[in-house]
Amino acid sequence: MALSTHCNNSTGRRRQVFILVGAGVFLSTMDSSMVNIALPTLMAQFDASFNHIRWVVLCYLLAITVSLLFFGMAADRFGAGTIYLVGVGGFVCGSLASALAFRLDMLLACRIVQGLGAAMLMAAGPALIRELFAPNHLGRGLGLVGIATSLGLMSGPLVGGILLTYFSWRTIFLVNLPLGLIMLVAGFVLLKGAKPPVARPRSLDLKGALLWAAIIISMVVFLDLAPTFGVISGTFGVVWLGALISYFYTAEKSGAVNLIPRHLFCAGYYPIGLITAAVSFGVLFMVLLIMPFYLSLIKGLAPDRMGFVMMAVPVSVGVVGPVAGILHDRFGARLPATSGLLLCGGACMLLAGLSPGHPPLAIGWRLVLLGMGQALFLAPNSASLLGGISTEDVGITAGLLATARNLGMLVGAAVGAVLLGALFQQLSGGVHLHDFTALQTPPFMTALKITFWVAAAASFGNAALSWRR
Repeated sequence: MALSTHCNNSTGRRRQVFILVGAGVFLSTMDSSMVNIALPTLMAQFDASFNHIRWVVLCYLLAITVSLLFFGMAADRFGAGTIYLVGVGGFVCGSLASALAFRLDMLLACRIVQGLGAAMLMAAGPALIRELFAPNHLGRGLGLVGIATSLGLMSGPLVGGILLTYFSWRTIFLVNLPLGLIMLVAGFVLLKGAKPPVARPRSLDLKGALLWAAIIISMVVFLDLAPTFGVISGTFGVVWLGALISYFYTAEKSGAVNLIPRHLFCAGYYPIGLITAAVSFGVLFMVLLIMPFYLSLIKGLAPDRMGFVMMAVPVSVGVVGPVAGILHDRFGARLPATSGLLLCGGACMLLAGLSPGHPPLAIGWRLVLLGMGQALFLAPNSASLLGGISTEDVGITAGLLATARNLGMLVGAAVGAVLLGALFQQLSGGVHLHDFTALQTPPFMTALKITFWVAAAASFGNAALSWRR
């Protein structure tokens, strides 16, 4: 039976399930933003290079991206409630293990476990929301979820900065445990007995899932190796990825069960919505990954003050997110989504103009514009995808949308890290970011500007694509 039936049409129970979904969004986004703030601290703690420490973020995003489609299908087969509960348990276990890690390789392995749990939350959460809200109010429902997202992103820099300043880095993972355990208990009570909303559950495409994972992992590895091996890595990477993608396409076309159902892509808005989601989150994560290094190395801010500055993005998302959902319900997705992407591009141009002398307030209002643009895009784009499909495709679409976002974050983080690290090393005469001193401020700022200009160009191109939806 569908969740709405399971809940016996109880408004109170629906509200409780909505809060549970929002708590999962809050927990996973808070963790992500805390870890971004912690990267400079972790680099010093583990005496690791920038090339190595960035994998603390990349492993988490990689685990999410390679598994989201599979968990979306699993939500259709076994029920969104079941997948959501398993995800909460996995995320809590990964958080505890990360807090106990005493080597960088152990931390990376634990972050993969955490990412798999987060992937289940991201795949199942929107499917549960789709069952709670009528189609004409879906944008409003997603806007309310945007509040939970913004609260998590807002709390992450603040809480993470305070914990890093006054306690150990391990506390940024331990802080997940209380809420996670409460969610686990509440989930068993609220979601017990809920069944998939389709009479004939979708089979699982294990072959497609493995091929998809191979494509994503290969892409990230080749991006990471590109600065070291140059043309050799690039040439081999293109050939290898081309072969994998060709095999994946052939397998999906001929298979009885598809990881990515082809019929969903017949409507033009569908691929545009997924592509623009990926690029927008790629731009966002390029900024969120490298800004803490600017604030720490150039501005010399303590983690708690860094947290306050980085809060500018989620605070603006929280304010504008609900408004964006209402705008979609009234005007559709095209205008608010495209306007948001243009605003993101303008914000990246302004960030490229930063100098070592800019005060935190001047940095903050630029980040506010970035958050406003992201909020204007997010809810309308998500609602346009989830609002135009059948109930049978809710789980896989939620998985596709979340995969697109996380693929964008993964590629954006990888490209941003590679650009900043490689450009800085080249411009500074071979100095690694780990060995940064004040003498390397000019090459760092040049590398930062170029990276932000790349982000701006990507955002403007994304806006042009969004206008064609």
